[in-house]
Amino acid sequence: MREVNLLAALPATKRQLEKRAAAQTPKNIAIARQYGAEYFDGSRDVGYGGYSYDGRWLPVARDMVDHFGLKPGDRVLDVGCAKGFLVKDLMLTCPGLEVFGLDISKYALTHCEPAVIGRLHLGSADSLPFPDNSFSAVISLNTIHNFDRAGAIRAMREIERLAPGRGFVQVDSYHSSEQRDLFMSWVLTAKFHDYPDGWLSLFSEAGYTGDYYWTIIS
Repeated sequence: MREVNLLAALPATKRQLEKRAAAQTPKNIAIARQYGAEYFDGSRDVGYGGYSYDGRWLPVARDMVDHFGLKPGDRVLDVGCAKGFLVKDLMLTCPGLEVFGLDISKYALTHCEPAVIGRLHLGSADSLPFPDNSFSAVISLNTIHNFDRAGAIRAMREIERLAPGRGFVQVDSYHSSEQRDLFMSWVLTAKFHDYPDGWLSLFSEAGYTGDYYWTIIS
């Protein structure tokens, strides 16, 4: 395993932390965890506040192709693909790359990018419906922390099963108590989160040997 920031090229976003903290009610959290229309395209209080394609994942896709040495014919899976933006941009970056996605949200999959129709699967990260060692790389961004700890371990084992040593996961974390407080004022969907050492312990328990990085709220 190694720590590598494959999202370094993603444009920074300005989070309205005070507004989200005020809206962080049990009702809004419950709505967000349904991963439906409200979460993706409703109010910012319960999710993205509108989730549309703008090409921002293209430089990230280039970095991922380079990192894994991907080439046409290789198979890649995005676990927690939402509407398939990264799936589309990986295909654009490396024509002939066979890219697929999986998400728990029927809403996201039925409002996906036209270019990825037929490539996205409905399912859960802790039970991936694919054979062992069937992908050249498996990517999961800001998804695994939406399970409890036991579910996160199952999901990490599934990623390892599909692409031993060729995974990349990014999860919610923090390096200080101040960063943890900021995170707690923002989080809607994450059920398990920890300092990096806690995550590394979980990865080891799951037998995960791929790469990883952290989403830090600041």
